[in-house]
Amino acid sequence: MSTWRRCAGGAELLLAVLLLAGPASAEDLRGTVQLLAKGGKGLARGADVRQAVVYWEPAGGANARPPEAPLLMKTRQKQFMPRMLVVPRGARVRFANEDPILHNVFSVSPGSAFDLGFYRKGPGKEQRFNEPGVVRVFCNVHHDMVAYLLVVSTPYFASPGPDGSFVLSGVPKGPGRLTVWHEQADPWTADLQVPQGTPVAARVEVVRPRVPPHLNKVGESYFKSGRDRYNQP
Repeated sequence: MSTWRRCAGGAELLLAVLLLAGPASAEDLRGTVQLLAKGGKGLARGADVRQAVVYWEPAGGANARPPEAPLLMKTRQKQFMPRMLVVPRGARVRFANEDPILHNVFSVSPGSAFDLGFYRKGPGKEQRFNEPGVVRVFCNVHHDMVAYLLVVSTPYFASPGPDGSFVLSGVPKGPGRLTVWHEQADPWTADLQVPQGTPVAARVEVVRPRVPPHLNKVGESYFKSGRDRYNQP
Protein backbone atom coordinates (compact mmCIF):
# COMPACT_ATOMS: atom_id res chain seq x y z
CA MET A 1 0.00 0.00 0.00
CA SER A 2 1.22 3.45 -0.81
CA THR A 3 1.71 6.39 1.44
CA TRP A 4 1.45 10.04 0.59
CA ARG A 5 1.80 13.57 1.76
CA ARG A 6 0.32 17.05 1.57
CA CYS A 7 0.12 20.44 -0.12
CA ALA A 8 1.13 23.98 0.52
CA GLY A 9 -0.86 26.87 -0.88
CA GLY A 10 -2.02 30.44 -0.72
CA ALA A 11 -4.85 31.99 1.21
CA GLU A 12 -7.59 30.26 -0.74
CA LEU A 13 -7.45 27.16 -2.87
CA LEU A 14 -9.78 24.47 -3.99
CA LEU A 15 -9.03 20.81 -3.61
CA ALA A 16 -10.49 18.60 -6.34
CA VAL A 17 -10.32 14.85 -5.93
CA LEU A 18 -11.09 12.39 -8.68
CA LEU A 19 -11.47 8.88 -7.29
CA LEU A 20 -11.39 5.98 -9.74
CA ALA A 21 -11.73 2.29 -8.94
CA GLY A 22 -12.15 0.16 -12.05
CA PRO A 23 -13.72 -3.29 -12.17
CA ALA A 24 -10.35 -4.82 -13.07
CA SER A 25 -9.00 -3.82 -9.64
CA ALA A 26 -12.12 -4.07 -7.47
CA GLU A 27 -10.17 -3.82 -4.22
CA ASP A 28 -7.99 -0.87 -5.23
CA LEU A 29 -9.12 2.71 -4.88
CA ARG A 30 -7.33 4.82 -7.44
CA GLY A 31 -7.59 8.54 -7.74
CA THR A 32 -6.09 11.86 -8.59
CA VAL A 33 -5.87 14.89 -6.34
CA GLN A 34 -5.73 18.36 -7.88
CA LEU A 35 -5.19 21.60 -6.03
CA LEU A 36 -7.03 24.38 -7.81
CA ALA A 37 -7.03 28.13 -7.44
CA LYS A 38 -10.15 29.81 -6.12
CA GLY A 39 -13.00 29.36 -8.58
CA GLY A 40 -11.33 26.32 -10.15
CA LYS A 41 -9.41 28.39 -12.69
CA GLY A 42 -6.21 26.42 -13.01
CA LEU A 43 -3.86 24.87 -10.50
CA ALA A 44 -3.00 26.79 -7.35
CA ARG A 45 0.41 28.40 -7.43
CA GLY A 46 2.94 27.02 -5.00
CA ALA A 47 0.71 24.12 -4.00
CA ASP A 48 2.38 20.77 -3.30
CA VAL A 49 -0.12 18.02 -3.96
CA ARG A 50 1.95 15.53 -1.96
CA GLN A 51 0.97 17.25 1.27
CA ALA A 52 -2.53 15.76 1.58
CA VAL A 53 -3.94 12.55 3.03
CA VAL A 54 -6.62 10.24 1.68
CA TYR A 55 -7.83 7.44 3.95
CA TRP A 56 -10.53 4.78 3.77
CA GLU A 57 -12.59 3.53 6.73
CA PRO A 58 -14.58 0.34 6.02
CA ALA A 59 -18.10 0.36 7.48
CA GLY A 60 -17.25 -2.78 9.46
CA GLY A 61 -14.18 -1.15 10.97
CA ALA A 62 -10.48 -1.79 10.51
CA ASN A 63 -7.58 -2.10 12.90
CA ALA A 64 -4.36 -0.26 12.18
CA ARG A 65 -1.77 -2.16 14.19
CA PRO A 66 0.82 0.31 15.53
CA PRO A 67 4.47 -0.38 14.69
CA GLU A 68 6.75 -1.51 17.49
CA ALA A 69 9.35 1.14 16.71
CA PRO A 70 8.45 4.81 17.05
CA LEU A 71 7.78 6.93 13.99
CA LEU A 72 10.14 9.85 13.46
CA MET A 73 9.54 13.60 13.13
CA LYS A 74 12.70 15.73 13.07
CA THR A 75 13.39 19.38 13.74
CA ARG A 76 15.90 20.65 11.21
CA GLN A 77 16.69 24.24 10.23
CA LYS A 78 13.76 25.33 12.39
CA GLN A 79 11.29 23.16 10.49
CA PHE A 80 9.48 19.92 11.24
CA MET A 81 10.34 17.08 8.86
CA PRO A 82 8.04 15.68 7.71
CA ARG A 83 5.49 18.45 8.11
CA MET A 84 2.65 15.92 8.07
CA LEU A 85 2.82 12.40 9.49
CA VAL A 86 0.12 9.72 9.48
CA VAL A 87 0.18 7.87 12.81
CA PRO A 88 -1.61 4.55 13.41
CA ARG A 89 -3.60 4.75 16.61
CA GLY A 90 -1.47 3.70 19.60
CA ALA A 91 1.87 4.40 17.89
CA ARG A 92 4.72 6.43 19.35
CA VAL A 93 6.39 9.37 17.64
CA ARG A 94 9.97 10.40 18.39
CA PHE A 95 10.71 14.10 17.98
CA ALA A 96 14.45 14.28 17.25
CA ASN A 97 16.33 17.60 17.29
CA GLU A 98 18.91 18.01 14.52
CA ASP A 99 19.43 21.74 15.11
CA PRO A 100 22.26 23.19 17.24
CA ILE A 101 19.65 25.14 19.24
CA LEU A 102 16.93 24.31 21.75
CA HIS A 103 13.39 23.39 20.75
CA ASN A 104 10.25 22.87 22.83
CA VAL A 105 7.76 20.73 20.91
CA PHE A 106 4.18 20.82 22.19
CA SER A 107 0.52 20.50 21.26
CA VAL A 108 -2.70 21.67 22.86
CA SER A 109 -4.95 19.53 20.63
CA PRO A 110 -7.81 18.07 22.71
CA GLY A 111 -7.18 14.47 23.70
CA SER A 112 -3.57 14.55 22.51
CA ALA A 113 -2.01 17.52 24.31
CA PHE A 114 1.66 17.16 25.29
CA ASP A 115 4.69 19.26 26.17
CA LEU A 116 8.20 17.86 25.69
CA GLY A 117 9.95 20.82 27.33
CA PHE A 118 13.27 22.23 26.14
CA TYR A 119 15.74 19.77 24.65
CA ARG A 120 19.01 20.07 22.73
CA LYS A 121 20.35 18.40 19.62
CA GLY A 122 20.04 14.64 19.87
CA PRO A 123 17.62 11.72 19.64
CA GLY A 124 14.85 13.76 21.22
CA LYS A 125 11.79 12.60 23.13
CA GLU A 126 8.83 10.31 22.45
CA GLN A 127 5.07 10.63 22.77
CA ARG A 128 2.35 8.02 22.28
CA PHE A 129 -0.92 8.91 20.49
CA ASN A 130 -4.06 6.94 21.33
CA GLU A 131 -6.84 9.27 20.18
CA PRO A 132 -7.78 9.41 16.47
CA GLY A 133 -7.84 12.86 14.94
CA VAL A 134 -5.59 15.75 13.98
CA VAL A 135 -2.79 16.81 16.33
CA ARG A 136 -1.37 20.27 15.60
CA VAL A 137 2.30 20.41 16.63
CA PHE A 138 4.24 23.60 17.37
CA CYS A 139 7.52 24.76 18.89
CA ASN A 140 7.23 27.04 21.90
CA VAL A 141 10.35 28.92 20.76
CA HIS A 142 9.76 29.42 17.02
CA HIS A 143 6.35 30.64 15.92
CA ASP A 144 6.58 29.48 12.29
CA MET A 145 7.35 25.85 13.13
CA VAL A 146 4.14 23.94 12.41
CA ALA A 147 3.46 20.25 11.81
CA TYR A 148 0.52 17.87 11.84
CA LEU A 149 -0.04 14.33 13.03
CA LEU A 150 -3.08 12.55 11.60
CA VAL A 151 -3.89 9.71 14.01
CA VAL A 152 -5.99 7.05 12.24
CA SER A 153 -7.62 3.73 13.12
CA THR A 154 -7.36 2.35 9.59
CA PRO A 155 -4.40 0.91 7.65
CA TYR A 156 -5.80 2.23 4.35
CA PHE A 157 -4.20 5.62 3.73
CA ALA A 158 -2.09 7.19 1.02
CA SER A 159 -0.58 10.41 -0.27
CA PRO A 160 -0.43 11.38 -3.95
CA GLY A 161 2.71 11.54 -5.98
CA PRO A 162 3.90 14.68 -7.76
CA ASP A 163 1.30 14.15 -10.48
CA GLY A 164 -1.51 13.91 -7.92
CA SER A 165 -2.24 10.21 -8.45
CA PHE A 166 -2.68 7.77 -5.57
CA VAL A 167 -3.66 4.16 -4.92
CA LEU A 168 -5.23 2.64 -1.82
CA SER A 169 -4.43 -1.07 -2.19
CA GLY A 170 -6.05 -4.08 -0.54
CA VAL A 171 -9.26 -2.26 0.41
CA PRO A 172 -11.97 -4.77 1.44
CA LYS A 173 -15.12 -4.91 -0.66
CA GLY A 174 -18.20 -3.27 0.78
CA PRO A 175 -19.31 0.13 2.07
CA GLY A 176 -17.10 2.64 3.80
CA ARG A 177 -16.06 6.26 3.97
CA LEU A 178 -13.34 8.05 2.06
CA THR A 179 -11.79 11.14 3.64
CA VAL A 180 -9.50 13.70 2.06
CA TRP A 181 -7.59 15.78 4.60
CA HIS A 182 -5.45 18.83 4.09
CA GLU A 183 -4.05 21.17 6.70
CA GLN A 184 -5.62 24.27 5.15
CA ALA A 185 -9.07 22.81 4.41
CA ASP A 186 -12.00 21.26 6.20
CA PRO A 187 -12.06 17.48 5.63
CA TRP A 188 -13.99 16.21 2.62
CA THR A 189 -15.77 12.87 3.02
CA ALA A 190 -17.85 10.56 0.84
CA ASP A 191 -19.69 7.32 1.64
CA LEU A 192 -18.79 4.83 -1.10
CA GLN A 193 -19.11 1.19 -2.07
CA VAL A 194 -16.07 -0.87 -3.06
CA PRO A 195 -15.72 -1.61 -5.91
CA GLN A 196 -16.62 1.93 -6.97
CA GLY A 197 -17.26 2.13 -10.69
CA THR A 198 -18.24 5.79 -10.92
CA PRO A 199 -15.59 8.50 -10.60
CA VAL A 200 -16.10 10.71 -7.55
CA ALA A 201 -15.12 14.40 -7.55
CA ALA A 202 -14.74 16.50 -4.41
CA ARG A 203 -14.02 20.22 -4.21
CA VAL A 204 -12.73 21.55 -0.90
CA GLU A 205 -12.02 25.20 -0.33
CA VAL A 206 -8.88 25.94 1.63
CA VAL A 207 -9.77 28.34 4.43
CA ARG A 208 -6.64 28.50 6.61
CA PRO A 209 -3.14 29.95 6.03
CA ARG A 210 -0.11 27.69 5.93
CA VAL A 211 1.02 29.02 9.32
CA PRO A 212 -2.21 29.19 11.33
CA PRO A 213 -2.67 31.81 14.07
CA HIS A 214 -1.68 30.21 17.37
CA LEU A 215 -0.43 31.01 20.85
CA ASN A 216 2.42 29.48 22.76
CA LYS A 217 1.99 26.60 25.19
CA VAL A 218 0.78 28.83 28.03
CA GLY A 219 -1.71 30.69 25.87
CA GLU A 220 0.37 33.83 25.31
CA SER A 221 1.41 35.58 22.11
CA TYR A 222 4.83 34.63 20.79
CA PHE A 223 5.51 38.23 19.90
CA LYS A 224 4.45 39.83 23.18
CA SER A 225 6.55 37.33 25.08
CA GLY A 226 9.57 38.05 22.91
CA ARG A 227 9.74 34.51 21.53
CA ASP A 228 9.24 35.34 17.90
CA ARG A 229 10.37 33.49 14.81
CA TYR A 230 13.92 34.87 15.03
CA ASN A 231 14.73 34.43 18.69
CA GLN A 232 16.65 31.51 20.09
CA PRO A 233 17.01 30.51 23.75
